[in-house]
Amino acid sequence: MGSIDLPQASSFKGGSETFLRDVLESILKTYLRKNPMANTVWELVQSVDNEKVSYDHFFFRTFKVDGYGIDSLSSFFMDYGYTIGGRLDFPKKHIHVLWLSPPEIHIPGDGHHLGNGPLPRIVIAELLVDELSPESQEIIRKYLKPEGGKQAILSSTLGSLIWEKPTSNDFNQLAKESEYGAWALFHGYTLNHLAFAVHRLKHRFSDIKCVEEYFKEKGFKLNEDGGDVLKVSEDGLLLQVSLMSEKHEVEFADRVTETITASYIEFVQRLVLPEFKDVPGDEIKEFHRREGLEQASAYHIMESTRFTAQD
Repeated sequence: MGSIDLPQASSFKGGSETFLRDVLESILKTYLRKNPMANTVWELVQSVDNEKVSYDHFFFRTFKVDGYGIDSLSSFFMDYGYTIGGRLDFPKKHIHVLWLSPPEIHIPGDGHHLGNGPLPRIVIAELLVDELSPESQEIIRKYLKPEGGKQAILSSTLGSLIWEKPTSNDFNQLAKESEYGAWALFHGYTLNHLAFAVHRLKHRFSDIKCVEEYFKEKGFKLNEDGGDVLKVSEDGLLLQVSLMSEKHEVEFADRVTETITASYIEFVQRLVLPEFKDVPGDEIKEFHRREGLEQASAYHIMESTRFTAQD
């Protein structure tokens, strides 16, 4: 697979840190407004032991076609100092993923939320449209007109589609080959999920196993794809738990009403790297912890928006 040409940028050359934070806050508010379950979880995390919330990453879904792919979003974030952290490929799903590291900025000791806390990593996936069947390609290209991807950030902040809402027939036909594609065709650039940084929380939610137990007790459906709720990286240093997406009744362009999956929420705990095991706890910074994503875990977590029930 060829590399993706992305513009390079120096920190905040596009404007102020305040503007970047305001954009991220707007993206978050739109996501919470459109996903009541995610909003409930977000409020629960804040309320338990008076947690000060921080985010590990924000995840978006795009289409690699006519300027709607990864770079439709990454260019904005890279203008504000984000840098390429790494890539993952999922050939069976026809998906390529890029994650971006946030710029190095001063964070107050008690900094939290998007106001003055650590900035989230940005993870952007794109569906490799040219690898799909001619039928699926035709559906996607029918809606995604050339040049529309230039408005990706605006679309994400507003929660509005750049293209026309799909018909139920097109949505269901595309879903037969790519549930990712059908999801993105209906929801567009709305945040697919946010991930809380468990390792930055202070009390009950500072251990991901406690997070898992808490939400099980509360009756939330957790992602068990791959056989386990807790996804653990091969090195044992990256721990992830996600809730299954909520489902909404929606109306398609042809006025047919169906129930489909929306967005979801994830929890991530990054453990301290072995070479930093002797660093005092109150001196641990993000660079002391396990970085990046895990191929197998990411594959299973993407199933949080699965249309059909888990086995």
